[in-house]
Amino acid sequence: MKEQLEGLLKQAQITLSDTQIEQQLALVGLLDKWNKAYNLTSVRNPKDMLTRHIMDSLVVRQYLQGKRFIDVGTGPGLPGLPLAIAEPDKEFVLLDSLGKRIRFIRQVCHELKLTNVTAVQARVEEYQDEEKFDGVISRAFASLNDMLSWCGHLPSQQGQFYALKGLYPEDELAQLPEGYKTESIEQINVPGIDASRHIVIISKRS
Repeated sequence: MKEQLEGLLKQAQITLSDTQIEQQLALVGLLDKWNKAYNLTSVRNPKDMLTRHIMDSLVVRQYLQGKRFIDVGTGPGLPGLPLAIAEPDKEFVLLDSLGKRIRFIRQVCHELKLTNVTAVQARVEEYQDEEKFDGVISRAFASLNDMLSWCGHLPSQQGQFYALKGLYPEDELAQLPEGYKTESIEQINVPGIDASRHIVIISKRS
């Protein structure tokens, strides 16, 4: 598993320390263990988790600007946990409405000694944070329109939305609500995944 992950990271030109690699592998181990009882993800094979969860999360890292992020509809902590391991100097709030997912995230943080993650059980439209965020991240969470409608109160004035998508979301982009603009749309190659991936970066119009 370690060799496989190191090979994938090399292909993606992502640098992690030995400790961070061990933490990513430990995350996969915990996900596999908890998944048997709590059904956290449809991905059953730990080797597939490396590509479809860890790598699929880490490829976003290069686009993040700022220090404070919220991962909305995080599920079992994706992409928030792999990103928090890779970026110990950044702060991540991982938000989900399901208790079992939040319990899992808290257990991971405890076992891996992650001090830059706060797990919150709440509905995103009801969650308030006075500090605001540099970035709002979502992966397979909602349409762009719904994401902006539900999460518009979360970023700072200069904050950005990072929506992780599969195919180029042409229809969703055509329906962006007023007051928002698309900063960029990047096609992402995820080593080990033969499928289309895009990140859509959106900001509020000033």
